[in-house]
Amino acid sequence: MMNGFAIRRLRRWEMALAAFALSAPFVLPSFAPGAPPFLRPAMAEVLEQPDTSRVVSVGGAITEIIYALGEENRLVGRDSTSIYPEAATKLPDVGYMRQLAPEGVLAVNPTAIVAVEGSGPPEALAVLKEANIPFTSIPETYDKDGIVNKIRAVGAFLGVKEKAETLAQSVEKDLAAAMADSAARPQGERKRVLFILSTQGGRVLASGTGTAAAGIIELAGAVNAVGTLPGYKALTEEAIIEAKPDVVLMMNRGGSHAAGPDELFALPALSLTPAAKNKALIRMDGLHLLGFGPRTAGAIRELNAAIYGKKTNASQ
Repeated sequence: MMNGFAIRRLRRWEMALAAFALSAPFVLPSFAPGAPPFLRPAMAEVLEQPDTSRVVSVGGAITEIIYALGEENRLVGRDSTSIYPEAATKLPDVGYMRQLAPEGVLAVNPTAIVAVEGSGPPEALAVLKEANIPFTSIPETYDKDGIVNKIRAVGAFLGVKEKAETLAQSVEKDLAAAMADSAARPQGERKRVLFILSTQGGRVLASGTGTAAAGIIELAGAVNAVGTLPGYKALTEEAIIEAKPDVVLMMNRGGSHAAGPDELFALPALSLTPAAKNKALIRMDGLHLLGFGPRTAGAIRELNAAIYGKKTNASQ
């Protein structure tokens, strides 16, 4: 039987969901400059330390950080990208981070929500605000500073700043060592890497600048073969040939993403690239490769070794 507090909370949720149903057509235009402060990075709804005894974590790296901090007992839900560590998969799944449904989040009765920047959609976040649940958005940048700042921001929201600082310093030291190995390789010896997100329908969807893939390629001491286009783009055959990739990088995924080297390099444009000559295809776990969380130093070393062999730089 629910106590009075639970009933009162449930009613607030029901009111919030009802408001959403009535106002959904009018929500999106309100997210302009001067949007509600709960959407601004790393800002909680309340000034005092929020109640984080029952947390929903949105974003694979955010969930990893909470586990790395030893604060996993707070978690009552996670999004579908939160698949590491394995224990996280046993938590209720509230949906994909960019397609959250308010009812899925509210169903686990959270007292706080911590989400990586870019989670949404905005109208779903607006409903969570109406439910008076403290919410913080953690900034996302694809570099060393972004990772350690993410750790500190999560720790501050959970009220464990000292533990977060200890973890941040450890991760930062490991990242610096991994990056130093990669940086030692001369620019003229760096290979061109083409990250392919999908080849569905024979169309190559690749990663340009400002993406997690571009960030990890650079940290691993290689060159993003599509360094002139922003975001993820469907490439023309001419663009693929001009990119001249030495290596193709993909995530370990199913469906159209699971093409083997023979199938992949049979695509007309890819067949004319340097990568096709050696069937140079690297596959890695997506969250490990692109998560930019506590394990990223290991991903840098693994990718560097896969591209160049066991030697981490040309001088070894």
